[in-house]
Amino acid sequence: MTAMRKTSPASEPCPCGSGDTYSDCCGPLHAGAAAATAEALMRSRYSAYVRGDADYLRASWHPDTRPATLALDPPGTVRWLGLDVRGHRGEGDAATVEFIARYRVGGGSATRLHEISRFRRIDGRWYYLDGTFPGGDRTG
Repeated sequence: MTAMRKTSPASEPCPCGSGDTYSDCCGPLHAGAAAATAEALMRSRYSAYVRGDADYLRASWHPDTRPATLALDPPGTVRWLGLDVRGHRGEGDAATVEFIARYRVGGGSATRLHEISRFRRIDGRWYYLDGTFPGGDRTG
C-alpha cells in the first residue's frame, strides 16, 4: 500500500534539515533529478519518509535489494523529528552514509534510528543498497 504524499511548499525548509528550501534541496530529486552524492540521496530518502513518498523510496532503492512493495505507516502515525548526518565516505561508485534519524510513533517516546547505509552508483545515479544498525539490528 502506498501512503498519500504530503505536500511541501517550495518556500518551506527542506525536511532533511539541510537549511535549504525544499525546492532547492530534495524537491528536484523527488521530481526525478539525480543526486550528486550518496549523502544527497540519503537526505532525499529521509525527506521522502517525512512526506510519505513510497514511490520515490522504491525508485531510489538499488535494483538488487529493492522490495517488491513498500507499505509506509498511515499518515499521522509517525512524526519525523530530525536528521543528523554523522559521516559520508565515498570511493568511486560506492559510498556509505552514517546518520541518526529521530521519530515518534503516535504519542510514544522519541526513537533514534542510527544507521550506516551503503549506496551504489549505476549509470551516474546513486541508489540505496542496504544498511546496518550499530548494535546488530538490520533494516531495509
